Amino acid sequence: MSSAEALGFYRQMVLIRRFEERAARAYTEAKVGGYCHLNLGEEATVAGLMASLDETDYVYTNYREHGYAIARGIEPGRVMAELYGRSDGVSRGWGGSMHMFDVASRFMGGYGIVGGQVPLATGTALAIDYRGGREAVVCVMGDGTTNIGAFHESLNIAALWSLPIVYVVINNGLGMGTTVEQSSAEPELHKRAASYRMASARVDGNDPEAVYDAARTALAGARSGKPYLLETVSGRLKGHSVVDPATYRTKEEAAALKAADPVAAYAVTLHDRGLLTDESIAEIDADAMSAVARAVEFADASPHPDVSTLFDYTYATPVPNDSRRLPGAALYPAPPRPGAEDAGAVRIGAAR
Repeated sequence: MSSAEALGFYRQMVLIRRFEERAARAYTEAKVGGYCHLNLGEEATVAGLMASLDETDYVYTNYREHGYAIARGIEPGRVMAELYGRSDGVSRGWGGSMHMFDVASRFMGGYGIVGGQVPLATGTALAIDYRGGREAVVCVMGDGTTNIGAFHESLNIAALWSLPIVYVVINNGLGMGTTVEQSSAEPELHKRAASYRMASARVDGNDPEAVYDAARTALAGARSGKPYLLETVSGRLKGHSVVDPATYRTKEEAAALKAADPVAAYAVTLHDRGLLTDESIAEIDADAMSAVARAVEFADASPHPDVSTLFDYTYATPVPNDSRRLPGAALYPAPPRPGAEDAGAVRIGAAR
């Protein structure tokens, strides 16, 4: 890996870290509605994984997606505007934190339902194979997803039909507040691929270079018709979402996570290689803070979407009889009310 590539990883990791910290603050300021899940602690995996993709490859993620969207090339301002629910957001303000979607970058969305993206990503891989394409699909999920039926069904189909897909499990040790050891009989999640005779690997998710190398190997196999299961192990520095205080962690566990901070650790690694100095670290951080400030300014200036556009993106193509009923609206039209003369006649008749 070249020095420029390594520094690029670090810059992206710092940008994602500062963006997510600012997103957490925006949530407390009531600028972000709904749920909000952050990539804090996952930055190395994000940077290494996204760098391994070709421009024509497809990406599916779960609801912890902001960093992946930025690393895929979507402008931070558009990502922040989406968090704010504004019309300049990547999903025109209607997707919010969990449901970003951008066809141009082949970022095929975040999904709020655990594992909801897995069958869809597998279907995309089937479409690529059917058309004889050379693209690949990367499907990102959390460790808890490996316990649902759709995960196993999708891996089985991918293996049977030799589909060009890499399933990536981000193992942060916790499914919300439940440890992997408590919920998975086989806690080394990549080993589940053996049930489908699928190649797999487990990699240090705090090392962007290790993730990049492992992902390139996985993608090369997928392009040749050999789907792959990649497990990256990286901590989650905060709770499951911004409103989760993570009281299920001991003080010792929280301290260990902080000590293993991938952004700080990679800075030390590059410093030891002579690629970073104290001054350049401060400069990169200042650049990231400026980029995030511009993203916030862009989001604040963006208008709210008009209610009339609520259903514009429900379907990719027109569907007969699709409902356009707004929340709270009556399912059926109200019966006609009597006019003033009829009402008066009713009252006179009642008096008699």
